[in-house]
Formats: sequence, structure tokens, C-alpha cells
Amino acid sequence: MSLQEGPRVRLSLEEFRRAALSPGPRVAVLDCDGTLWNGDAGLGFMTWSMEAGLLSRDASSWIDARHRLYRQGEVSEAAICGEMVQVYAGLREDELRRAAARYFAAHVEAQIFAEMQALVADLRAAGTDIWAVSSTNNWVIEEGVRRFGIACERVLAASVRVKDGLITSDLIDVPTDEGKAEALRRAGILSPDAVFGNSIHDAAMLEMAKRAFPVNPSPALAEVAAQHGWSVFYPETVLADHTK
Repeated sequence: MSLQEGPRVRLSLEEFRRAALSPGPRVAVLDCDGTLWNGDAGLGFMTWSMEAGLLSRDASSWIDARHRLYRQGEVSEAAICGEMVQVYAGLREDELRRAAARYFAAHVEAQIFAEMQALVADLRAAGTDIWAVSSTNNWVIEEGVRRFGIACERVLAASVRVKDGLITSDLIDVPTDEGKAEALRRAGILSPDAVFGNSIHDAAMLEMAKRAFPVNPSPALAEVAAQHGWSVFYPETVLADHTK
């Protein structure tokens, strides 16, 4: 589906900002990959980890094979998102955090949507309680949302237990699909005022919002947006990519 197709309404930047900020939401929830910045930082970090030698050859071969099966539809979204965190078991967490910082600065920071960074700044200034929810590993997400002033304590991301500074394979959470809504409910957020997301895996938490904002929506989410009557917003860099 192209940006122009479908019965949904596409908001201009001013319309989007006005809708998101007035009335001021008390609680706002944001997906990260594809919503705060362009691209899939989780997949990018996994690939970078293999190329940089952060993962062993055996671990790289295993997760690469699993991801191929995922692309073929033989491994579920929740399973692969969990495995993409578990693959780092045995490494020191401080090492992973340093790696995530290097990766994000070099490969993702330039892809941040300026419109979303400005919106989050305005929400923070208005006193909104802001949460980030993602199926990407918490190391990359916590590093990324620092650019938005979102505290680590407000991040719900794919994560494993850390014991004595070492990463284990014991999963804590993998927020994707309905798991995103469940993670929010566990955090005491039952009906957030505003939710922003870009993919079909954000649909469940968008549906629990008082106001839903599909940002840079995937074709599948654009269809859901049309069904619900949600207006959509595309950052300028996304529009530019589609009009070259």
C-alpha cells in the first residue's frame, strides 16, 4: 500500500502535534524502532554484533539460522525477539552496554525522527509520564531513548536476567504484539492517554489507548488504522524516501 492509498487520514506535522499535545496526555507510550527512529535497531544490532566479533562463531551461526527460519514463518515473532536477547548469554552486561552505545551512535542516531524527538520534548515539558515499549533488547533501547530524555525505569523492552554482572538466558520479558499491552498492564498502565507505534506488533497497545497515533505505519498497521479510523503521521524523512 502506498502512502496515498486507503481511506485513512494522513496528518500534517502541525495537525499531528496539536492532536498529540492537546489535551495534554498524563501518560504517553511510544514504540521505538520505526516510531522514534527509522529502521530496526534490534536486527541491526544483532548483525553488527556478529560482524564486530561480539558474538562467537557458534552463537552467530545459531541466531542467523533462527532468524532465517523466522523470515520463512517457521519461528514466531515472540520467539525470535527473545532469542535475539538470549544469544548474548555469558557476556558481561557492562560490555553489552558499551557495545550498544557504540552501535547506536554510529548506526541509529542519524535515523532519529526529528519530529518525534521534538514531540517527546514537548510532552516532557508538559509533565507527561512517558514510557517506551519495544521488543528490541533493553540495552539498545535504553541507550536510544536517552536521546529523548526517557528514563531507563520507563523502558519495557526484551530483557533477560543478569547475575553477578553476567548476562543469562533467563528471559524476563519480550514485549511484542499482545505482550506489549500485557507489559503495560503489569506496570499499572491500563488505559494510556496516547500511544504511538508503527507496526502491526503495536496494534494491541494502540487499541488500549484513549488516543492512538500510528507513526510511519507498516502496510499491515495502516490497514488496522483505517479500520479503527485512526489518523496516521509520516515523518518528513519517510515521505522523502517515498517520493524520490
